[in-house]
Amino acid sequence: MATAKRRSSKSNSRTSSNTKKGSKRVSSGARNQKASTTESDDEERSRNNASHNSDSEEGKPKNATTLKRSRNRNTRKRLQAYDSDALDDDSDFNGKEVDEEDEEPMKSKRKRANGAGKQAKTPSPRKRRRKADEDDEEDSNFDLKEGQEIVGEVVQAPKTGRGNSLVPPGQISKNTFNFLERLADPECNDREWFKLHEPVYRVAEKEFKDFVDAFTEILTEIDPHVPPLPPKDVIHRIYRDIRFSNDKTPYKKNLSASFSRSGRKGIFACFRPGSESLLAAGTWCPGKNELATIRSNIARSSDRLRQVISDPEFVALFGEPTPTKDGSRRNIFGAEDELKVAPKGFDKDHRDIDLLKCRTFAVLHRFKDSEVLAPDFKRRLGEAVAVARPFVHCLNDLMTLQDHNNENEDDNRN
Repeated sequence: MATAKRRSSKSNSRTSSNTKKGSKRVSSGARNQKASTTESDDEERSRNNASHNSDSEEGKPKNATTLKRSRNRNTRKRLQAYDSDALDDDSDFNGKEVDEEDEEPMKSKRKRANGAGKQAKTPSPRKRRRKADEDDEEDSNFDLKEGQEIVGEVVQAPKTGRGNSLVPPGQISKNTFNFLERLADPECNDREWFKLHEPVYRVAEKEFKDFVDAFTEILTEIDPHVPPLPPKDVIHRIYRDIRFSNDKTPYKKNLSASFSRSGRKGIFACFRPGSESLLAAGTWCPGKNELATIRSNIARSSDRLRQVISDPEFVALFGEPTPTKDGSRRNIFGAEDELKVAPKGFDKDHRDIDLLKCRTFAVLHRFKDSEVLAPDFKRRLGEAVAVARPFVHCLNDLMTLQDHNNENEDDNRN
């Protein structure tokens, strides 16, 4: 019995030990389960914290660096919208980006606006002038701002010429003389006045060009040596060269043109109101070599020149061929640059000393205003040119070296 008890006690002890071991295993499993549960909770908590942090970051405002970058980006976009060089096919004129899907419709719109394969039409010069005139009329009614003032009103060109009708092309009208009379006034001879009266000047200029063009046809018939040059090659500019002059008025007081074998030289026509319109022929202030050649040929023989300037028609138009006592202008004598003593190399008692003292060999004839305004003035001017033609041809020969045969003939004639 005692043995049995011991066995039962041993079995009980084994059972209890096994139970203890099982409890130990159970408790260790519980601990493992608790650890795994704790780990899963930590992962979930970390995920929740991450999501919470991300949500909180979205709600929070951006830092200064991020805002500054966004502002710079927006500023660049706005500047690109107003930069003409940045406008291309990928952006519209408001600086907004264009999607690729919208690019084709916009190109088709451009093609429909400009026409398939055609460029935009430019307005004609007449339409541009008309548009400019309309803009000028609109601008004339604008309100002046502070500090602005009206300096003058542009004077429109007259619509009529002599009397109540326009003069035909090739004739000078009274309006041209009226403009030149105003321009002769020192108070009007300035750039501001001329700018306001430029339309009037353009009409006068057109009249003078038409006259020169019509007179050139008459001149070339009288003197075939003069080529038929266009008016722009013979008309002088109305602007004065004031660089080396004490008179600083910017405009001339006349309209003038010159005709010769080489353009603006030779026969000279000048229109100036107050019976100051004139025709002049000859050579003005020739060069040193040319003047020496003329004097040398006159010293050899002056018969041809004296015969030309003594012709009755020439005298009737240009005056007697002798110097005046008061030194005034007559025939070829009395020019401003005429010498008072004999030129160097010539005796003061030379028989042609009166001709040798001349430095300018030119004659002039003045016309009244009524003669210039007459419809047949071109014809009367042509008659004066025909009288002056032998004088011009004589000077052309005197400015060139003569051969020995002509010199011998002149000596025998003397």
